Amino acid sequence: MSVQTQTAPRSNVLIMLARFREVGLSLFILILIAGISLRSPNFLTLENFKDILLNISILVIVSLAQTIVMLTKGIDLSVSSTIGLSAMMVSFIIKQYPDFSLVAAVLLGMALGSVLGMFNGLVISIGKVPPIIATLGTLSVYRGLVFLYSNGTWINAFEMSKPFKQLAKGTPLGLPNLVIFAIVITILVYVFLNYTRTGRDIYAVGSNPDAAQFAGIRKQRIIFLVYVISGIAAGLAGVLWASRFESAQTNTGQGFELQTVAASIVGGVSTSGGVGTVPGVLLGALLLGIIQNSLTLIRISPFWQQAVQGFLILIAVVSDILIVRRVQQRNGK
Repeated sequence: MSVQTQTAPRSNVLIMLARFREVGLSLFILILIAGISLRSPNFLTLENFKDILLNISILVIVSLAQTIVMLTKGIDLSVSSTIGLSAMMVSFIIKQYPDFSLVAAVLLGMALGSVLGMFNGLVISIGKVPPIIATLGTLSVYRGLVFLYSNGTWINAFEMSKPFKQLAKGTPLGLPNLVIFAIVITILVYVFLNYTRTGRDIYAVGSNPDAAQFAGIRKQRIIFLVYVISGIAAGLAGVLWASRFESAQTNTGQGFELQTVAASIVGGVSTSGGVGTVPGVLLGALLLGIIQNSLTLIRISPFWQQAVQGFLILIAVVSDILIVRRVQQRNGK
């Protein structure tokens, strides 16, 4: 009896943590902001927070797509190479045709990303290849296509048209366009996951694939769809990346896939699938952005940025495992 009475409060605490993880993460961010401000007064300025929002906008876009994939117990490690390939191809077109429509450039990047996402989706849904293996392979394949398409050359700022460079950094509405893109994508993903049947099906496939299939949900179709969505988001991010940094390089976006996974997991997305929210992912991306910005202001080595990011992932994964075990034990009683 004593063991049961001791276990029950711990289980309740973990379940409460799962339900209000966003609240805890918000409090941690506020405490972190207060601590950093004491060390560096320049941190707590409007301009600095605009920089943070600008820096995490692409991360938010791709992390939300990564979240959709992870909700089905999958992962997309190829997003960084998709970003690199779409950035390179669109930049070459902008170089050759300076008057190329910005809308067409964005749509072209998204179309390219959708094709790459379709390939991932087919390999995983039809070929039954584990997502981490499939996308690890296409990570290298798509990066190789970047080198093949560009012949190892880069596109520099002076080779891009001014309107294209302003696509991400222009401020006609008072905020950089890149931030507005991120806000729009966030709203669309939130509505999609919470207010559409397909969004509910994605959660169902990740929570209990067998039950979802028994209920008439086409599991393979959902899995194919989430990788197409991930590809579209990464293709859009590639165009915005080229505009934001005014260049397209053979290593554009390299390693970015780990940041998207980190933002999702830190934001409460479960590696077991079926659990995760849009606000949580936003907080996860914001936390990573604050850490990167603050360490730069304090002039700490970039190595510690990666170390802190990895440490946060470990904490999030361990806490997620503990929560899942406690919930399963409680449901089994």
